[in-house]
Amino acid sequence: MNQQVTLIATAAMGLESIVAREVKDLGYDDVSVENGKVIFNADVSAIPRCNLWLRTADRIKVLVGEFEATSFDELFEKTKALPWESYIEEDGEFPVIGKSVKSKLYSVSDCQAIVKKSVAERLKQKHGVASWLKETGAFYRIEVALLKDKATLTIDASGTGLHKRGYRIGQGEAPLKETLAAALIKLTNWTPDRPFADPFCGSGTIPIEAAMIGQNIAPGFNREFSSENWQWIGNKTWERALEEAEDLANYDQPLDITGSDIDHRMINVAKDNAMEAGLGDLVDWKQMQVRDIYPRKEHGYLVGNPPYGERLGDKAEVEQMYKDLGRAMEDHPSWSVYILTSNENFEKLYGKKASKKRKLFNGFIKTDYYQYFGRQ
Repeated sequence: MNQQVTLIATAAMGLESIVAREVKDLGYDDVSVENGKVIFNADVSAIPRCNLWLRTADRIKVLVGEFEATSFDELFEKTKALPWESYIEEDGEFPVIGKSVKSKLYSVSDCQAIVKKSVAERLKQKHGVASWLKETGAFYRIEVALLKDKATLTIDASGTGLHKRGYRIGQGEAPLKETLAAALIKLTNWTPDRPFADPFCGSGTIPIEAAMIGQNIAPGFNREFSSENWQWIGNKTWERALEEAEDLANYDQPLDITGSDIDHRMINVAKDNAMEAGLGDLVDWKQMQVRDIYPRKEHGYLVGNPPYGERLGDKAEVEQMYKDLGRAMEDHPSWSVYILTSNENFEKLYGKKASKKRKLFNGFIKTDYYQYFGRQ
């Protein structure tokens, strides 16, 4: 099917440029970047391909229409004028969610109800249904998002958020989202022929994402998406995308990836998650303290999301951990070190000023990504 669509890849704040680069790497050049989203035009095959391949995006949405709306009548009529029948079949299930920011139509529940009624009217008219729509078929979650009186209407093509890869069967107290973990790796220039280590691995997210990147395994390969059942995309389009992902995976690529943590229980959780991800023994898991780090090879990459010390009583212990890391890596100047933390004194504790810093959000926590480039 050669139908053209406008897609929105949503992104966490600070990751938009990385998502845009991923979209372009998939061959889609008509790309624009806004706060929290990357917008691009492509044919329908981009829906399965982007769901399968985008490592750092939160979800994929199909843009149905945008317009100004300052009254409920205007919202109803302009929604009804959009070609919903091109996307949703007669028995399609279409719940409506919404949000409103700085708009005259501030009642989200009313906006949702109006969009629901408007779409139903359009579908009944176009599909020739006299009474009511069954909604027993494929799932199409519609979102009406109002920002400064501009309504954006989309259909969610992912279902569960893209950070849900399907391999996390266990996690620690403050798990790092898989999409952010992938972004931390993408922000380095690590290549699969170089050693890689995470000394604060917790449930193993960063090393697992590194292994998937290293072997070019599509992050969405082992999960399901709501758009798999959409008739206008078709099974063959999905099958081609899955075949492409299988063909491009390089399972023979040797990797030197180590995940370590002070807590032996988390090491067991990380091992289970790696097995669930289909990585077997690709990652070397170790129970180890930070001060005992001693890389055997040169020119490696250390990427970590250590505890931030935000809870009372943890601060001194965490600060000592940062000092231990700095001392341990002093003897390995060829290694590049990348640390995500909200602790504003990290550089002082680590004992060295970062080559570069980047502001990122870990959930709702404002953090800095401290980057120390190794001597080449």
